[in-house]
Amino acid sequence: MSTYVSNPDEAKEYHSRYRMFYIVIALTFTVLTMRLWYLQIISGNELREFSEKNRIKQNKITAPRGLMLDRDGKVLVENLPGFEVLLTPQYIEALPDLAKTIGPILGMDPEKVIQKVQKSRRQNGPFAQIRLKENLSREEVFRLKRVRLDTPGLEIRESIVRYYPLRENGAQLFGYVGEISKRQIPIFNEQYKDFMKFDQGDIIGKSGLEETLERDIRGTDGISFIQVDAHGREAVTQTPNIYGEQIRDQVPVHGNNAVLTIDRDIQEAAYKAFTVTGIDLRGHIGSILVMKTNGEVLAWVSAPSFDPNEFSTGITPSTWSRLINDPFKPLRNKVIQDHNPPGSTFKPLVAVAALSEKVITPTTIVPAPGVFYFGRRPYHDSLKQGHGNITVFQAIEQSSNVFFYKMGIALGVDKMYDYINPMGIGQKTGIELSREVSGIMPNSAWKKSAVGEEWQPGENLSTAIGQGFVTTTPISMAIAYNSIATEGKVVKPFIIRKVLDQDGKVLRENFPQVVRDLQQPQPNGIKISPETFKVVKEGMRLVANGPRGTARYWKVPGVEFAGKTGTAQVMGFSADQIHASCTARPIHMRHHGWFVSYAPAENPEIVVAVLAEHSCHGNTGGVPIARDIYNAYFQKYHPDIIANALKQKGVKKKVEPAATTEGE
Repeated sequence: MSTYVSNPDEAKEYHSRYRMFYIVIALTFTVLTMRLWYLQIISGNELREFSEKNRIKQNKITAPRGLMLDRDGKVLVENLPGFEVLLTPQYIEALPDLAKTIGPILGMDPEKVIQKVQKSRRQNGPFAQIRLKENLSREEVFRLKRVRLDTPGLEIRESIVRYYPLRENGAQLFGYVGEISKRQIPIFNEQYKDFMKFDQGDIIGKSGLEETLERDIRGTDGISFIQVDAHGREAVTQTPNIYGEQIRDQVPVHGNNAVLTIDRDIQEAAYKAFTVTGIDLRGHIGSILVMKTNGEVLAWVSAPSFDPNEFSTGITPSTWSRLINDPFKPLRNKVIQDHNPPGSTFKPLVAVAALSEKVITPTTIVPAPGVFYFGRRPYHDSLKQGHGNITVFQAIEQSSNVFFYKMGIALGVDKMYDYINPMGIGQKTGIELSREVSGIMPNSAWKKSAVGEEWQPGENLSTAIGQGFVTTTPISMAIAYNSIATEGKVVKPFIIRKVLDQDGKVLRENFPQVVRDLQQPQPNGIKISPETFKVVKEGMRLVANGPRGTARYWKVPGVEFAGKTGTAQVMGFSADQIHASCTARPIHMRHHGWFVSYAPAENPEIVVAVLAEHSCHGNTGGVPIARDIYNAYFQKYHPDIIANALKQKGVKKKVEPAATTEGE
């Protein structure tokens, strides 16, 4: 049997190690004690509050957006009640199983559900709620409620669906709404920092007036509080409170309403006139602007269009693909975004310059053959045999190219610019919508700057008939023609008449504004006499009422309108093809048809600009549309005029003329 004998010298070797061990234990205990003291004494109240708040879930209650009403109080954009389904990623335990459960209920491929959740996690983090689907049907809500108790992170919430009763009609004007993107959040929070704050999942105006009026019609979101369990599901408990103090919900504040200058009746008439007939089954392609002479916009049409309700309820990938791949660009607001050559609608503006500069007088006779040679190059008239010896009245009435070729040579581009640019061509109008383009009114300095070349004399000819470098939008043409109709008043167009709170109190209001009076000297020294405007107005009256006017077939009972047709070439043609049938060509090679006008001719009240793209002729593509709009306007605002005219003449059905190549 062996015995163990302690060696004191050997034990002394471990004394220093034991001491270090005791020190480590003491330090650890001290650190833990200090940490506990800090957490419980220093930060106890704060952490307790945080802990209690962690069991309280905040639900944002989206405020209803304000309505958009027409000038008579009729609804143009409103809200409807609905339901939406949301997921909170942090509570999702088995994503594939969840997708298989709710995918068929929502009519979604389970793989799409997974992709949507994973994409949101990457872009917005694990705590941002994901809106899977909006505008749920009753059947979908019922089935989702059955599986909700066994599906952590799933929530069904009441929502507000933005509704556009006119659907495709005016879609580009009213715009649409959609969920704010992660990129937009800091931009919008900076832009509206003194008024509102945006968070992930918020619905905002994405285009049109929805975007322009965001600050006015958005409203203030409310908040509701509920107690939740560890899975984020609502707990069956008493009213949520912290420290025994009840948390009160915050009621959402409805957005303000916007009263527009739009007249719903005229808007519907304009859309119907534009879409009933056209170059294909969808109707015309192009745009319409109807405006009172003080600048109030009555109707706004851009076609082809889209249904903004599809964006409110969550647009499908196939619909989005169809819209962005449509060659005629239904998402573009053609009234302010597409600029095209104005063609012969430019001629009255050139006539103003020629008369003001004394290049011609009202009685000057100018030979206008079918072909005009400048140097060795032939410039053709729209009428193959020409127009003979004519004055400025007949030149506008019959739309003589050769007459205006000669005006272009005599004036030169810089003189044309001096008179026409102040009328609104080549400038933005300042309408309350984003993304407006100015178009181009060229001069020699512009070409040198933009193209890097000197202006060539031959370019004066194409400019004088609204071709070449000249491009303009329908809204700019309406402003320019309005300046002729009012004999010099250049107005700022506007759509938003006033903004009202929910009690009907006016918060802000817009009024007609004259930007320039062309009868007064302008900064460039030019001014235009009333006599000049009267001469041009008579020529435009003859367009619709003269014996050889290019719009003479289309009448409004009891009302004379004045204007100018125009055919804008989309591409050049050889001499043997220039008078060939336009309608026989492929659609992308057909000319655009313009008609810009005002009525009544003697005392103008409204201006109508119509651009029917690829319709070949202004007289058959644009004039009948304007005629229908005038009919609707005067039937509403001056029914006695049309009634008396029909009574005097007897109601007879007119035979609409077929397309013609005469004039425009």
